[in-house]
Amino acid sequence: MQLLVRSAPVLFVVLWSSAFVGARYGLPYAEPLTFLALRFALVTAIFLLLALVSRAPWPDSAASVGHIALVGLLVQGLYLSGTFVAIDLGVPLGIVTLILGLQPVLTMLWVWMLPDGRIRGLQACGIALGFAGLVLVLWDRLEPGPVGAFALLPVVIGLICMTAGTLHQRRYCANMNLVTGAAIQSATAMLACGCAAWAFEDMRVDWNVHFIGALAWMVIVVSLGAHTLLLFLLRHTQAIRVASLLYLTPPVTALMALAMFGEALSLLALAGLIVTVAGVALTTRE
Repeated sequence: MQLLVRSAPVLFVVLWSSAFVGARYGLPYAEPLTFLALRFALVTAIFLLLALVSRAPWPDSAASVGHIALVGLLVQGLYLSGTFVAIDLGVPLGIVTLILGLQPVLTMLWVWMLPDGRIRGLQACGIALGFAGLVLVLWDRLEPGPVGAFALLPVVIGLICMTAGTLHQRRYCANMNLVTGAAIQSATAMLACGCAAWAFEDMRVDWNVHFIGALAWMVIVVSLGAHTLLLFLLRHTQAIRVASLLYLTPPVTALMALAMFGEALSLLALAGLIVTVAGVALTTRE
């Protein structure tokens, strides 16, 4: 178990970062909310099958189901919907990533305002250093030009929902079964995204090899892999430490883009990668 706890952060960052690559391949062939609804429908079916085969225990009260479903709505449904819709409205990916990079800062402030909240000085320094590194990594990708407040609103809502959802998971759902809990959360996200897609999109999908491959990647690697690791980390690690790992997502995604699409990294981005790693190391150290 200790080995899994130590290796889970690295694996989580790599798998979570690959979501941007999967989205890049899949979004040209389906509208964002439709893509998410299909993804969560498949994830729900897989977790329900796993729960049936393994006879995993379900929550023993309606209140527990409500807490778990709320996390699914916040972390999967609203967070991802806000991110995808903002990109679809024309917000540059660098701006979206930078706003989402505020999550460790928002998490620190949120925890600090709680009655029993405690923030160590090194953690605060690490979060500040990590955000500075994130800005350096994304500096070349911050496209100039005005961005309307309406277009920014979905990603800001997504940032708040992700922060609230991870803290709620840590506080109220830490002991849930990972299989049945994930089934409830993905089903909640499926209903939310499906209703939104039905209301605002045409729900048309271009079924081809690229889209099917991207959908399979998002279901198996990101949802079943990265999201399950997120729930595992929230059970065994401080919420601030888990949130700080998201600082590493843009640098790792940039490295993946370099390997897969030939997108070069500037010296400033490489320097930012080093600063970000240092900031995360300060935040997550015992």
